[in-house]
Amino acid sequence: MSLSACTSVSPAELEARLRLHLLPELGPARFKKLLEAFGSASKAISAPASAWRSLGLPLACAQARRCSEIRDGASYALAWLERPGQHLLMWDQPDYPALLAQISDAPPLLFVAGDPGILEKPQLAMVGSRRASRPGMDTATAFSRSLAGAGFVITSGLALGIDAAAHQAALDVGGQTVGVLGTGLENFYPQRNRRLADAMIASGSAVLSEFPLDAGPSPSNFPRRNRIISGLSLGVLVVEASVASGSLITARLAAEQGREVYAIPGSIHHPGAKGCHQLIRDGAVLVETIEHILEALRGWQRLPLSTETPQTTVTHPLLILLHAAPHTSEALSVTSGWALSKVLAALTELEMDGRAVCESGRWFARVN
Repeated sequence: MSLSACTSVSPAELEARLRLHLLPELGPARFKKLLEAFGSASKAISAPASAWRSLGLPLACAQARRCSEIRDGASYALAWLERPGQHLLMWDQPDYPALLAQISDAPPLLFVAGDPGILEKPQLAMVGSRRASRPGMDTATAFSRSLAGAGFVITSGLALGIDAAAHQAALDVGGQTVGVLGTGLENFYPQRNRRLADAMIASGSAVLSEFPLDAGPSPSNFPRRNRIISGLSLGVLVVEASVASGSLITARLAAEQGREVYAIPGSIHHPGAKGCHQLIRDGAVLVETIEHILEALRGWQRLPLSTETPQTTVTHPLLILLHAAPHTSEALSVTSGWALSKVLAALTELEMDGRAVCESGRWFARVN
């Protein structure tokens, strides 16, 4: 809700909730404990410190609630809410996303820039490596276009790499997309995606965060952010990820939340595929076309039964080999039985057509 739409709570209660939200060491569980114990944030703010201590809350919380910095932060948030297109969703209000409300540690407050209404539409999360390969970026783009065209809102973390490709591809086909930040909305990170976020907001999509508006990019924020990405979504598609990728955290959280987990396989020689292969071994759905996703989710959605997939019929002999696994040009010559000169000439044509790309001496098929 924007400030003008905050009719379900009083101005004093809204200001008190914003103050609670700014307190150190006060996560979702403690925030909700205070509201349940005192009946409102206003009463919690005015309660004696002994009452807070009896709930097992840190002394720092009780001491900080009346300091000027906390008051100023709440005033700043109230001023932010007065601007057009800026909203606050609260966990106990009817406009809070229903799927997200189901998770055990749902954020008590969500700051939203753009259209909060799309958070109730069917969402599919797409995540992956920040340092994605060109084929990985192509795959993310193709799947995002098809899934957005099928009616899904594409949700991701507005990071570099796969996240940005997924957001942009959804916009490119006139779809909607949600970006979940690991910083406050007024301290955007990474700045390289600031223009993309602005385009999302301007087009009727949304960018949101549970963190105070000026919160910076603390490393601990991003795993917390990931539970919101999965919590908003019917399922999580991991496009490309190493075994150490944060995308695997999102996938694990999705599984814990009862969401579907999907993973796109890749070459056994590509480090960026190893995380996806690990997920598949652990029970994720192996995905080669969007039909593998739609079949699992069709009971949830009112989406077209027939939709374009990012896979097209491949007839070029070298592309058939490259779709199976990346190859060096020499390996292609051996496998195909073609002379190396013929292979190099064909690869040059495929590269010019945008159907193949060479990275670190190996050739990959591109997904158009």
